[in-house]
Amino acid sequence: YATHINASAVVVQVPLTKRGELVLVEQYREPIRRRVLELPAGLAGDSDDPEEPIEAAAQRELLEETGYRAGRLTRILSCPSSAGMSDEMITFFLAEDLERVGSGGGDDSEDIEVHRVKLERVDAWLSARLGSGVLLDPKVYAALYWLSRPEHMAALGSESPGEDPQH
Repeated sequence: YATHINASAVVVQVPLTKRGELVLVEQYREPIRRRVLELPAGLAGDSDDPEEPIEAAAQRELLEETGYRAGRLTRILSCPSSAGMSDEMITFFLAEDLERVGSGGGDDSEDIEVHRVKLERVDAWLSARLGSGVLLDPKVYAALYWLSRPEHMAALGSESPGEDPQH
């Protein structure tokens, strides 16, 4: 199986603006040689601090990729990314009370386009993007499920932040 040697965890943000927009990122992904629509995400511990807390990594990656800072991060769920292929665990965070403080776009090695899509138009918007040849990371559908069921998300978020999801 595959394992990260330069990171301790993966963080994925579900950023929701006060205007009811889901913030998505689009970037070229070399392994599949296509552009992909995704939730903002990244690695914890791949910066100067190998012991970086996942909440700090979630804020850092959100700001780097989208230009937004979250006033509130709520842990939704920790789960395997691909249980048969990797030991990688993903922690999803709902990012709310967003404030635009930068331009986003990623670091020097990334070319990220930021999209804000109203939730009531997201299905049609995603269909149009898929029709144009852009691929879609399926974690976006998980985010849409959680956003449509806030009571379910609240129950998931009750997991203790210090809890090890592997044990």
